[in-house]
Amino acid sequence: MRKLLVFQHVPYEPLGTLDAQFRAAGFRIRYVNFSRQRRVDLDVRRYHGLVVLGGPMSVYDSDRYPHLQLEVEAIRLTIDAGVPVLGICLGAQLIAAALGGRVLPNPTKEIGWSEVMPTKAGRKDRLFSCFADREKIFQWHGDTFHLPAGAELLAESPLCKNQAFCYGEHVYGLQFHLEVDEALIERWLGTPALKRELAELSDGGDASLIMQQTRAFIGRSGELSEAVFGAFIERFYRWRRRHSLPSR
Repeated sequence: MRKLLVFQHVPYEPLGTLDAQFRAAGFRIRYVNFSRQRRVDLDVRRYHGLVVLGGPMSVYDSDRYPHLQLEVEAIRLTIDAGVPVLGICLGAQLIAAALGGRVLPNPTKEIGWSEVMPTKAGRKDRLFSCFADREKIFQWHGDTFHLPAGAELLAESPLCKNQAFCYGEHVYGLQFHLEVDEALIERWLGTPALKRELAELSDGGDASLIMQQTRAFIGRSGELSEAVFGAFIERFYRWRRRHSLPSR
């Protein structure tokens, strides 16, 4: 059975729609939850893939969250071993840091539904070829990153240029949240820490508007989720046939 390792930072940011897709593809999933497990000794090379999820902390807050530096080192080791890696939001920023890119605050926080556009490279990419010229995608982030050397930009938005990138054949970082469904967004809007962050926006945020837009856009988001993550999972299959893993 294929084994997937997931780095989770807070309980309210799970795999979302990705969970069912990986399980349907025959993956056994192991979570490492850094909100409870500050230090974990494991060999990431013994897994067929690594998914790094989002979280409210920043990559540059490693003095407050020492596990972030451990994650950067683990991600670098995973990439060097040729194991497929997928990062979402904070996860994408951690991948960028592992590849030498700088992570820093974005001039504007993106919270809610915003337009994301594929780049010329994205239109040709196997994962992002399903994107139309403009797609409404759910966002919740305050940081961004410099594109690492050797990485290719696949998607951008008006408020945050670096929205998705790939590095080689097996590494993808997504700043946005394709893994959400309506229930998860509603959960985030009811989470105290996220409610405070929304209220601190210059316009005060509008949870009711976000839910209204969610009902309008979540169907298409689900289609993109199936297509993008489905294409990524296919890469696990091909990689699995070419490589053998050490026994655990």
